[in-house]
Amino acid sequence: ALATPGETQQLAAVLDDALAGMFAGRPCLLLPDPDPDARAALEAPLRGRLAAVGHAVAPRDTASSLRWALRLLTLTPHRGGLDTRAVFVDDHLSTLLLLQDEPLAHALAARWLKPLADLTPRQSERLEVTLLAWLEGGGAPEAAKALSVHPQTVRYRMRQLEKLFGPGLRDPRTRFELEMALRSRRLMAQVRRQNSRTGRRNGRVVTADFTPLVVGRMARVNGL
Repeated sequence: ALATPGETQQLAAVLDDALAGMFAGRPCLLLPDPDPDARAALEAPLRGRLAAVGHAVAPRDTASSLRWALRLLTLTPHRGGLDTRAVFVDDHLSTLLLLQDEPLAHALAARWLKPLADLTPRQSERLEVTLLAWLEGGGAPEAAKALSVHPQTVRYRMRQLEKLFGPGLRDPRTRFELEMALRSRRLMAQVRRQNSRTGRRNGRVVTADFTPLVVGRMARVNGL
């Protein structure tokens, strides 16, 4: 999935057997039967361009790969320049999974983070980032390093969290659900910030079909 329509045909000429087209009103390319070295072959021609590469799928699932590539493209900050690199869906599967249904992600966060609801926004944010760092790192020293604070600060905050959440913090399922809720809330906040900067609407569901730009090239792509 590409950000700039003018690059579509140029890239199609560089990449072997690439089929240029439009999907949901956005320019894109289809590449058939990628081999294990396909990623390395794509990184060079895509350098300096804002692009998202979907996961490899069977031809009948092409629309799914394009949808997730477009979704990742809308979540990627627009930074111009020669250092711009393509983003790959395979590197962001958990992010896309958590954000595939934002109302459901909001419900998840509301359900599991309810003990923080009566705190001030600043208190809640401080405890949220501490809890997520603790869950990701596995302990106070690791969380302290990630947050650039003293381990005693993390231990103090964790005592506060234990009072709020009770013994559930020792339950593996609760910890898993809390980490998902915290991660999804953080991701949604990032999306909101990006949306406010770009003014784009990123949350819509994409259902459009792929439309080739040059019909004559379709014969070069097996199964399409």
